[in-house]
Amino acid sequence: MHVIQRGNNKAATFLAESDYLVYLHCLGDLAAKLDCAVHAYCLMSNHVHLLVTPPSRDACISLMRNLGQRYVQYFNRRHARSGTLWEGRFKSCIAESARYVLACYRYIELNPIRAGMVRSPRDYRWSSHASNIGQRDDRVVSPHVEFLALGENELSRGIAYRSLFDGPLEASLLAEIRASTSAGYPLASDAFKCVVADTTTLKLAPGKSGRPSKNVAGGADEKQGDLLSETGL
Repeated sequence: MHVIQRGNNKAATFLAESDYLVYLHCLGDLAAKLDCAVHAYCLMSNHVHLLVTPPSRDACISLMRNLGQRYVQYFNRRHARSGTLWEGRFKSCIAESARYVLACYRYIELNPIRAGMVRSPRDYRWSSHASNIGQRDDRVVSPHVEFLALGENELSRGIAYRSLFDGPLEASLLAEIRASTSAGYPLASDAFKCVVADTTTLKLAPGKSGRPSKNVAGGADEKQGDLLSETGL
């Protein structure tokens, strides 16, 4: 799942180096506790991106809820403030394997480049890029199966992964990732959507939904959890 959580009214969510370190510490602890594999992350000044494989329908929701609450408590104490920090609930979408998982890796770790903050993803400290290219150990990061398929060993995978960043993310993929994450429908091939169309109430594309909902009170995140459980992603 590609997850984005933004600061309320685009306000900064990280003001000091210690803020980034505390967030990553909380993320690592909670991911381990909930058995969520974090494949990629990028902590921007006013929002965060994560690529996560949770083990169950509720794990991603629990991860983001507990992470948000724990970090806000720290942030408010640290900066003598009160009130909310995050902009409502997080946004997320399921990313199908193969084409889209590695695209999400790239989308996340290229964020500082698109924002004009650094010239290379290797220059940005608060992302998973250094770990994924083999230049830094990071207890938060676990490789996805598609990442492992890039090479037979850590060295070959690092070389292959670095080559994915020789150019910007294709405009079509960039648009797909943004649209799917914002709207909450799967970032997936048409074939994948056809497979799950009769087994989910999740919105599969603009104007297209799966089978009629049996629980109209269910939120978008719960529906994504259903699809995650049903497809094994």
